[in-house]
Amino acid sequence: MRFLLDHGLPRTTVSCVRDIGFESEHVGELGMAAASDAAILDEGLKLNAIVATFDADFHALLAKSSASKPSVIRIRIERLKGIDVAQWIEKALRSFETTYNLELRLL
Repeated sequence: MRFLLDHGLPRTTVSCVRDIGFESEHVGELGMAAASDAAILDEGLKLNAIVATFDADFHALLAKSSASKPSVIRIRIERLKGIDVAQWIEKALRSFETTYNLELRLL
């Protein structure tokens, strides 16, 4: 599983997400610091990554385009440190795992 982290998320989140066992990149590391939400979604699709963001626009863009990918996790608590964001991502994945009776490979 791979994550693409949006502008507003701390860059330190990358290493924290990697520590819980997933590939992770920040848009800033990819030269996309000023990229539009649509461009970030396109990059997430290209990378086969889940996009993590604070921004509500991503879901609207997906709905308007009738796209089913990439998946998006929206973090709604602002001013979190990287480790906190990673823990919320892990919590969301565990909730999905329980709800759909799946076994994700989490550390």
